[in-house]
Amino acid sequence: MTKKFYITTPIYYVNARPHIGHTYTTIACDAVARRQRMLGVDTWFLTGTDEHGQKIERAAQAAGKTPQQLTNEVSGEFRALWDRMGLTYDDFIRTTSDRHQRAVRELFCRIRDNGFIYKGHYTGQYCVSDELYVDSVGPGAPCPECGRPTETVKEENYFFKLSAFQDKLLKLYTEQPQWIRPETRRNEVMSFVRSGLRDLSISRSTFSWGIPVPDDPGHVIYVWLDALANYITAMGYGSPDPTDQQKFEKYWPADVQMIGKEIVRFHCVYWPAFLMAAGLPLPKGIVAHGWLLFEENKMSKSRGNIVRTETILEVLGADALRYFLLREIVFGQDGSFSFDALVQRYNADLANGLGNLASRTLTMITRYFRGEVPYPSAAVAHKPGDDAIAETARQTIADYNTLFDQYQFSRALETAWGLVAAVDKYIVENEPWALGEKQDEESRSRLATVLYTSAEALRIVTALAHPIIPQATTKIWAQLGLGDIKKVALQDLKWGQLQLGTKLGNVEAVFPRADKSAIERMQKMEEQGRSTPAAAPAAEIKPVAATAATTPAATAPAPPVAGGKISIDDFAKVELRVGQVKVAEKVKGADKLLRLEVDLGTEVRQVVAGIAEAYAPETLVGRKVVIVANLAPRKLRGLESNGMIVAATAEGGKPVLCSFLEDVPVGTRLK
Repeated sequence: MTKKFYITTPIYYVNARPHIGHTYTTIACDAVARRQRMLGVDTWFLTGTDEHGQKIERAAQAAGKTPQQLTNEVSGEFRALWDRMGLTYDDFIRTTSDRHQRAVRELFCRIRDNGFIYKGHYTGQYCVSDELYVDSVGPGAPCPECGRPTETVKEENYFFKLSAFQDKLLKLYTEQPQWIRPETRRNEVMSFVRSGLRDLSISRSTFSWGIPVPDDPGHVIYVWLDALANYITAMGYGSPDPTDQQKFEKYWPADVQMIGKEIVRFHCVYWPAFLMAAGLPLPKGIVAHGWLLFEENKMSKSRGNIVRTETILEVLGADALRYFLLREIVFGQDGSFSFDALVQRYNADLANGLGNLASRTLTMITRYFRGEVPYPSAAVAHKPGDDAIAETARQTIADYNTLFDQYQFSRALETAWGLVAAVDKYIVENEPWALGEKQDEESRSRLATVLYTSAEALRIVTALAHPIIPQATTKIWAQLGLGDIKKVALQDLKWGQLQLGTKLGNVEAVFPRADKSAIERMQKMEEQGRSTPAAAPAAEIKPVAATAATTPAATAPAPPVAGGKISIDDFAKVELRVGQVKVAEKVKGADKLLRLEVDLGTEVRQVVAGIAEAYAPETLVGRKVVIVANLAPRKLRGLESNGMIVAATAEGGKPVLCSFLEDVPVGTRLK
């Protein structure tokens, strides 16, 4: 029998457009769903929007729209954003849909017929923002949940006998301690339930935007019974269609329901009580994450500190946001968000980490082995470092899977990037670029071992990371020549599966480095609601050699004396082309030199440049530069330099690399 896995996000309230707080939960669920599919599990991933209630009715009135018009617009924004991000949800439930409303009425009747609903009156305080009755405060007092003013209400309601489930709920939490995770949320819920449960109002009669109560249309079903039911209505509960009924039998109960900590009470107290009252199975577990804090406050519309997901997508892309949220923040705890931290993590782990490992490894295989994966030669004995990488990879697979299954995304990614760091160190120690310059059989065999080992480790990290950063890993997998990464059987992943002679695809950078302007651009987009690139100040730029001034063989020809002229024919002899840095690293024993591998479109050149005092190597990977492409090769510190980088250098200052405001294709000739 095929295993099944059903995961849900909370459904998002449509009183405001989506922001990265909503995105955080949905990304986490998407990563879990993607991984389950790679494990061969029949997976269903649900998200959607919560569209009823007094708050929506008032928001629509303030906007001069009908509630349905407002909910259609905002729900459409959520779905459009999820689609733009490539999220792999299987269903998008709306509480205004016919299938949901029909099933909620069925659930209400079932609970009522089982004797757990009665009619009464409520007088007290109500928080419109949280759709919550607040018995613990007096008239005019603020809501203890959100701090907004409460309203005094007096109305006829239907009540749910929540008090009848106090002991059953405590038994659930005690006998299944993993039902609520993390433990801090479980302890909070148990404390709340032990303090005593009061019966819960589940209808309203003072507004009309909701699902009418069966046989009593003067009441609408209270938003939390309505909203929480989505997890079963989307799976076919209450449908007369046999196909829907089979789906419900197949997927319910949910394996995990992921929520933010602010709605723990509703999901861990009200929701299981409703299901118990209806005689339906409970979900297997609730996992709650913390808040995203911006300037030490929870993001909220009222505080004006919302960060829009679209801003980050436009500047850095979806993978950058996905990786940051799941790596930077310990799942279950509150986490801070800032554009500075986002760019720093992006550059350190993605551009300089995985991206650089992929670029340098695959570029060298392309250069030294005609783009075919070499195999470790039996003619040259393995060194301890080779076996150490293999063992690190095996341990990484085991640890990553264990941590991911526990929703410890940050630690899982830390483990995987530990392998990236180990391979980077391995490459530096073995200097494959130096081996590639030698022609003897032993050096070439050793080079094959180093590059195979590096490529195999890259393959394993790429497969493990795919659920987190699907776009980039799909590209790296194709560059490895391995086809469709979604077909990987993750449960079978192990060392040594990369086949000899595998033909690489087209190698290109997947994570171009982001500079300070990325932060400024995102900040400006949030302030203005649109992108307004700042104009660059004009500067005089003159082509000079960015090689070490102390190395005469590497310097450019002396410039003509003041007033000297050259002909157009002389200028035409200099071939200037746009290149993109694939690899950058310091040259041992030379403080001013960097060894670069630069893609010129038709080939990758090794260039030795004297810019180490002006640029850290990691800042150059992915950057486009101007290369003098027809300069005769020169030897520097035993390394052959095939070209010269063009930079601007003020008198007595450091070189500044020439670059472009617009995107110019690699290999383009400057004229």
